[in-house]
Amino acid sequence: MGDTGRHKWFSFHHHRSASATSMPQHNSPGETPTEFLCPITGFLMSDPVVVASGQTFERISVQVCRNLGFAPKLYDGTQPDLSTVIPNLAMKSTILSWCDRNKMEHPRPPDYAYVEGVVRTRMDSIPPGTGHRIAKSEILPPVAENSNSNSDYESVMGAIRSRSRTSISSSTSLPLHQTRPVNHSTRIQNSFSTSDYSSFPPMSPEEEEIYNKLTSVDTIDHEQGLIQLRKTTRSNESMRISLCTDRILSLLRSLIVSRYNIVQTNAAASIVNLSLEKPNKLKIVRSGFVPLLIDVLKSGSTEAQEHVIGALFSLAVEEENKMVIGVLGAVEPLLHALRSSESERARQDAALALYHLSLIPNNRIRLVKAGAVPMLLSMIRSGESASRIVLLLCNLAACSEGKGAMLDGNAVSILVGKLRESGGGESDAAARENCVGALLTLSVGNMRFRGLASEAGAEEILTEIVESESGSGRLKEKAAKILQALRGGGNDFGEGAEAREWNRMLEASGLSRSQFQQGGQKGGFAYSSQF
Repeated sequence: MGDTGRHKWFSFHHHRSASATSMPQHNSPGETPTEFLCPITGFLMSDPVVVASGQTFERISVQVCRNLGFAPKLYDGTQPDLSTVIPNLAMKSTILSWCDRNKMEHPRPPDYAYVEGVVRTRMDSIPPGTGHRIAKSEILPPVAENSNSNSDYESVMGAIRSRSRTSISSSTSLPLHQTRPVNHSTRIQNSFSTSDYSSFPPMSPEEEEIYNKLTSVDTIDHEQGLIQLRKTTRSNESMRISLCTDRILSLLRSLIVSRYNIVQTNAAASIVNLSLEKPNKLKIVRSGFVPLLIDVLKSGSTEAQEHVIGALFSLAVEEENKMVIGVLGAVEPLLHALRSSESERARQDAALALYHLSLIPNNRIRLVKAGAVPMLLSMIRSGESASRIVLLLCNLAACSEGKGAMLDGNAVSILVGKLRESGGGESDAAARENCVGALLTLSVGNMRFRGLASEAGAEEILTEIVESESGSGRLKEKAAKILQALRGGGNDFGEGAEAREWNRMLEASGLSRSQFQQGGQKGGFAYSSQF
């Protein structure tokens, strides 16, 4: 397909790699200098190393790429030489000094399995010929300094070799006029016929029947196999677990990007069903599905897009998936779906997917930079999905970027207006409580809030809520806290008060301070729909 930017390995922060002699660019206070971020993970580097071609990476990122025999193509089109590494002590010292100046914790090495998942995802999404595989003779032992034994390396490489046997090409480019995807099916069949599954458990009768249909040369068989998979996993929990195998997932990776709408739709629906079980969520993401799901969300059929949004929602519930889904670019297409989808269900699922993604700090910043705040405020004014959208805004208000964007976007006036409009229905009650929760979040540690709340007439409506005979005790408690802050003078908005009010502010969404700061939330909405 040519060497286009779409298929190049990219830095998730779209920045160039820094060499050993690079000096940090001038950034605004609190913004991480791009030179401090690993081009592969996008994380602040804990153990930066310089490779032979001069770029600087996190040590574990280099180790993973070398173990997988893969040389990434960077966003600027260059391909690093990973044959040797040298510790970049100057960069490490600079990063630690920057963290100390900004009162941040020193970075910790990323989890090996997480980095491997990111690298494998990009390997799966790059068509043949646009990435570079390292020959076996070029693969060196891993860059590990804390182990005196080869056992860990051998076990890792054994797992990698075992998994690599299941890899197949996901390229499915077919002429629109073709009535039977013979070449596509043949590729699937041939890939599996040459794979060694001797180390895998034998197939169950159900898996074997579906597998045979999905590897057929006939599109009709693909349709029937996917429909069978979809029906089998719709309500049977044990079958969802037993059918989420590397064999089936490898086939689904190819079929979910099919040009046949019915094939693509049923493949997407099958992924939703498989993702409902917790053990499958991480496995699906690490199998390289996220970029494929995002492609379908951008350009697939309407029904397939609806299922993909549901799948992303389901996968985002798993804590370890939140960062990967955000890093790989799901935020913007989900925002577009939330705003533009004709399906109410798709809009609701998109809102909930974004809610779960926004439970970790990095994704909140991504949402703010993607223009989420003005879009969400506009939707509240028009009365769309108010309850879930306000809940998402509560999360965004927990970061300084989100709080600033909300105050600049007249959020206080909009939320107060929504409180005045809300009626007595169950959905209105939820929206009402979330609006008060968002106002409580905005009120903490911010001098601007009092003036904006006064202009919007917040005290009057909040007093009505506190004194009303209706409404939950939780709602009244939140409203009373805001009133106390508004009437208590400047001390309620000082830095000391901000620390004292943290837990009260976070009650708006039921999370703890550590969960917001570290992204440790595992609760929230759970996806439970079957297709």
